[in-house]
Amino acid sequence: MAQTRDPDVTAQRLLTSSVRNSFDPDLDVDWEAPLAEGKYFMPPERMSLYGTRLWDGLSEEQRIELSKHEIASIMSVGLWFEIILIQMLARYAYDLDPRGAHAQYALTEIGDETRHSIMFARAAERLGVPKYGAPRIVHNAARLFKAVASGPSMFGSVLVAEETTDRLQRSMMDDENIQPLIRSVNRIHVVEEARHVRYAREEVSRTMPKLSKAGVRMHRTRTAVVSFAVVDSLVDSNIYRSVGIAPAEGRAAALANPHFHQTRRWMAEKIVPFLRDEGLIGGRSIALWHKAHLI
Repeated sequence: MAQTRDPDVTAQRLLTSSVRNSFDPDLDVDWEAPLAEGKYFMPPERMSLYGTRLWDGLSEEQRIELSKHEIASIMSVGLWFEIILIQMLARYAYDLDPRGAHAQYALTEIGDETRHSIMFARAAERLGVPKYGAPRIVHNAARLFKAVASGPSMFGSVLVAEETTDRLQRSMMDDENIQPLIRSVNRIHVVEEARHVRYAREEVSRTMPKLSKAGVRMHRTRTAVVSFAVVDSLVDSNIYRSVGIAPAEGRAAALANPHFHQTRRWMAEKIVPFLRDEGLIGGRSIALWHKAHLI
């Protein structure tokens, strides 16, 4: 398990970093710039249909169009989860001493996530795509999760959502083949999200040793279920309509696609070893991690 500092010491460093390295998407993203002709909105090799028969049947223009809708779906689901995180952090801060840096950083992160949510919403609006998001059953089940989640599974689930998308965003932010608008949005999110990841990782490391064996099993199961639901929801099947593919056909092809399976494992490469070391991955719930193609 990772060694943790006093939570207020870590939080004070993160507060200092927040002052020095924060962005205002209204000012730091050029929302009026025209979209670049012929540039993808995400790396084609990371798209859900890459390598399939359906992919082979698309023209280059259709592949670029699909990339716009797929990244919009990922951003929209990220936005949805950040709203969940905002509510969980508010509940978490409710019982903390507001005079301490630990509570103040939780409130600072709420502010960051609010700006990120608006940034993702504006990006989707700028791309001119339909409303995408998690399936209705997942959307409604999350009402319960955000109302009761706590402890290491709360922060562990947050880490899976944040670090899988972060891996994808890092691969794009300096790639000149990707649309400048997407690169700008990704760069802001990556820089600010690094602080959130540090905060959440230390919370996992600090709270896992306090659990009983039954508690470990419960938090493993919760983390696995939420991680599966979030990652499986990132690509809304309705995106395939943008290039004339029926949603059910596109989703079936993506779920059977070994290239897409590898992309999911690649996205989770940094967070899975940490959660294993901390004990949040293990036991019977590991089957869900395999089903999600995260390990």
